[in-house]
Amino acid sequence: MIRAVLSSAVLSVLLAAPSLAQEPTDAQLQERARRVMQRTPLIDGHNDLPWALRQNHGSDPHAVDLATDLDATTDLHTDIPRLKAGGMGGQFWSVYVPASLPPVEAAQATFEQIDVVRRMVAAHPEAFELAYTADDVVRIHRGGRIASLIGIEGGYSINDSLGLLRVFHAMGVRYMTLTHSTTTTWADSATDAPKWGGLSPFGEAVVREMNRLGIMVDLSHVSEETMLDALRVSEAPVIFSHSSARGVTGHPRNVPDSVLRLLPEDGGVVMITFVPGFVSEDVRAWGAARSAEEARLKSLHPGSPNAVTEGVAAWVAANPPPRADISDVADHIEHVRRVAGIDHVGLGGDFDGVSALPDGLGGVETYPALIAELYRRGWTDADVRKLLGENVLRVMRDVEAVAARKKGERPGLERNEPAQ
Repeated sequence: MIRAVLSSAVLSVLLAAPSLAQEPTDAQLQERARRVMQRTPLIDGHNDLPWALRQNHGSDPHAVDLATDLDATTDLHTDIPRLKAGGMGGQFWSVYVPASLPPVEAAQATFEQIDVVRRMVAAHPEAFELAYTADDVVRIHRGGRIASLIGIEGGYSINDSLGLLRVFHAMGVRYMTLTHSTTTTWADSATDAPKWGGLSPFGEAVVREMNRLGIMVDLSHVSEETMLDALRVSEAPVIFSHSSARGVTGHPRNVPDSVLRLLPEDGGVVMITFVPGFVSEDVRAWGAARSAEEARLKSLHPGSPNAVTEGVAAWVAANPPPRADISDVADHIEHVRRVAGIDHVGLGGDFDGVSALPDGLGGVETYPALIAELYRRGWTDADVRKLLGENVLRVMRDVEAVAARKKGERPGLERNEPAQ
């Protein structure tokens, strides 16, 4: 009888044991993420704060107090307190200008955007320092500041001139996205009609000159054919500064598995973006349906924009938009890891470049929440360090090594003369 009672008591303890080892709370997982970020810089590939300052604040970094939390008072996703709360160690500031600008105006506006970044950094030396190399990023992060790097978004900014590309490099540009939303005079975009079947001969010359200078080749926004051409031509690893996985969400802006499978040989990195239509198939499909309805209404009501506006509003009211969330973004990170490998994935949120963000990722302060989601999926600290910054730092060092090897080569003299 005593043995039976003891056996019953032991069985009760064994059955209760799992409840004694409780899963870590979200707060604990986020704190774990912050500890890793203290040692490994979180490097985000794409933030459009300079464009937001240009559009809404006269390109004046002093027009809003970036040293205060602006979440409740502005539409900005970015400020210094939230960057620090998010664990940011290095930020590529995008110097985006619209593809609709004439080439000379695009070049001028790009210089003005670089000036915005430089003035923003100068206005907050306690928080920011310009970085030009991987070693700069590590040093600045160790000093408790945010390494600020510059990336051009759209190859039209060089106005078909390798000379202008060299000047941009001298001004601190360390990556250039070959296209934006439209096909350029030398490279096909993912969201426009193709013209070159990838890169034109001048486009190949641009990639070679970027290698010689030490500018990373950014393949976000480009067509699959342009991706493949750039991978063929470039002697240095490429990046995708703000893209996600087409194998999860079928948006043309995302990277197809056929390209992901080439990254282990290339060494490049896909920096996962948070744009809802790129990370959620439901959101993408809803956007496509809305666009189709708008096109239908325009065909029914030519010359009557009010009727189109009212019709679209009625359609949206009857078809509420779905929401992306933090798990959608984690799905893309895991897909790239599964297809390309842990050494080829990073982060590029596109904060202040979009009007909506996934639930749980509403500002730059939310990166620890994303890392917590990955911890719940079984990621280790070593995995997280690669995602945060080690992969991108490796690419930067490889690009710098290629440029050092090519230092004695003559600069490219080509200026594109597009066919009329």
